[in-house]
Amino acid sequence: MAKIVLISGSTRRDSLNNAVLATVRHILAELPGDHESVLLPVAGLPFYEAGLELADGSAAVRAAKELVAGADALFISTPSYNGEMPGALKNALDWLSRPGGRSPLTGKVTAVASASPGARGALDAQPGLVGVLGRCGALVVEHEPVAVGGVSVPAGADGRYTDPEIVARLESLTRALVAELSHLGESAEVLV
Repeated sequence: MAKIVLISGSTRRDSLNNAVLATVRHILAELPGDHESVLLPVAGLPFYEAGLELADGSAAVRAAKELVAGADALFISTPSYNGEMPGALKNALDWLSRPGGRSPLTGKVTAVASASPGARGALDAQPGLVGVLGRCGALVVEHEPVAVGGVSVPAGADGRYTDPEIVARLESLTRALVAELSHLGESAEVLV
């Protein structure tokens, strides 16, 4: 079973990025194979502080690190705040990047999407997010950028998108994530 942690860069319960993740969760349930998806809320993490890290973080930080360490992959969807990912998401990545070289992000297959009501769908936040993930050792899935924009009503009654074009783009990225997991799994089997 592949365990995929879903992370929204937004702390709002009814955000467009949460709708992206609800859609991805539905897509994963429909794909062949056995996929478990779990949400990691970023709002409950304290601000990163080195002294707190030296004291072994907090219960929320330890739980987040354990969740990501036990996952096979991540799917992150972010809004854009002044052209970058929100501070809450950056803070979560700062915590998850520790300890350097042995962090839960090292080698983690990760897909990136974005969403906002604007026409560009927070596309401008993706390069910074991808850059941070790369510096943290994550393996970002190569795929045409998926940015959900120009949508003010997030989704259907169950919190996910129903627009066929949006669903198709998210499904393509989700399939690329699952394919990368399969490819890495096959590579690991060859090395054994």
